[in-house]
Amino acid sequence: MPLSMLLAASPLPSDAFQPFTPPARPDSATVDLGTGTVETFDPTLRAERIASLVPRFWRGNYRSFDGAAPLPVELRIESATPMGQMVDLRGSVSLGGVLSPVQGNINAKSDQLDLLLLGDALGGGLEAGGEFQGLQGLSLSGWHAPRLTSLGGRLQLVPSREATPGVRQGVGVPIRGLW
Repeated sequence: MPLSMLLAASPLPSDAFQPFTPPARPDSATVDLGTGTVETFDPTLRAERIASLVPRFWRGNYRSFDGAAPLPVELRIESATPMGQMVDLRGSVSLGGVLSPVQGNINAKSDQLDLLLLGDALGGGLEAGGEFQGLQGLSLSGWHAPRLTSLGGRLQLVPSREATPGVRQGVGVPIRGLW
């Protein structure tokens, strides 16, 4: 390609070119720089607080979505261990008179609960492989069954001050493996 055609294809600098200049800054009182409040929430500290203050005994009921009568539920938390922003829970639950070991966790930042029933025999028609999930800590959660044919249910608990006389203290329950 000849040099004359190459120069003709290149734009020439012109006097109309103006460099960019930012607009004038308005009064600083009207500018929102996005400097809102700083989050001072510490989920690790809250997890430690939850682990030390969570009530150890809970009572309530479980109501299946299939319309069955509500069953009495008693939850006993034997240990609550903070792990970062999570609280690891271990204990046992009596659902309709059937005692099963449980393991779960609470997210200290969102109050989300995941609670697994580990026993072979579960009360209330619950099946192994399901879990209770809640967004309000231990007070209200729903049963998510392992199969689509099971409708699930709702678990509602309130803290209780003392252990139930019918549940023997210190008696171990066989634990079924997760896998």
